[in-house]
Amino acid sequence: MTRISYMFKEAISNLGRNALVVLGAILAVFISLTLTFGTLVFGEVVRVNTLQWAQDVRVIAFLQDDMTSQDTIELQGEIASWDQVSDVFFVSKTGAYEEALVLFANNDAMLSVVEQNPDLLPASLRVQPVDPEDYDIIVTRLLSTPGVDKVQSADDAIDAMIALRDGLQLMFWVLAVALGGAAVALIANTIHMAIYARREEIEIMRLVGASNWFVRTPFLIEGALEGFFGGALAVTFVVVAQQLSVDRLQDLPDWINLAINNDFLIKQGALVLLFGVAAGLIGSSLSLAVHRTLRS
Repeated sequence: MTRISYMFKEAISNLGRNALVVLGAILAVFISLTLTFGTLVFGEVVRVNTLQWAQDVRVIAFLQDDMTSQDTIELQGEIASWDQVSDVFFVSKTGAYEEALVLFANNDAMLSVVEQNPDLLPASLRVQPVDPEDYDIIVTRLLSTPGVDKVQSADDAIDAMIALRDGLQLMFWVLAVALGGAAVALIANTIHMAIYARREEIEIMRLVGASNWFVRTPFLIEGALEGFFGGALAVTFVVVAQQLSVDRLQDLPDWINLAINNDFLIKQGALVLLFGVAAGLIGSSLSLAVHRTLRS
């Protein structure tokens, strides 16, 4: 217990001795992890909005005119039972007519055709996929379903949305890995400088019989503390910035939602803190491994 207490005191003492260097390392970790955590939060915002936009992307199954009410109810129930389907609702001929009046309000030619032939538009089932990527499976199954005349879906829009989502997620993870590596390198450099500044003291400790592990541990703790402090600042900054954005940016369009589930912030924030500590330990270990004063 005494040794552990000594190691922590020594680590904290090292932080005080090299205050400017340590502050620089903490700020560097703060910047790196702020960008890392920020990309994760931004990625979650994109994911939430993508799912929200996807709520308006539906596959439309136009029904044959000879479908009875009972047939339609049974077909709706069957489609709703599919694993890929989140929701199904029925639009009657009357509903399709009213929808067309709104849709073609600025197109006099089409509006005239619809008004003269109110029964022209068929009844339909609007199918909401669980995941936008499931739309092609749903279309294929609908085309082979009795009672369905034809199927329509926003193929290009859905494909573009999926490509945007996947591309942004890939970019976020690549950036997070790159910035995480930068944080490790910065901590390693700071610990290297601390070891160099205390090289004579370390040599004396080795001469009087101090074990290699006893000498190394305070530097590992120092790196972990630097990573923790930098990570804590990063999490606090990003969470506060996100909350302020939600509170202050009230005039954004309705289709842009900056709010994020608190569970996501808590879980990802905890991971960022752990990564900060891990980055400090890794950086310290790398510095200790290459520094000739502390080689076994």
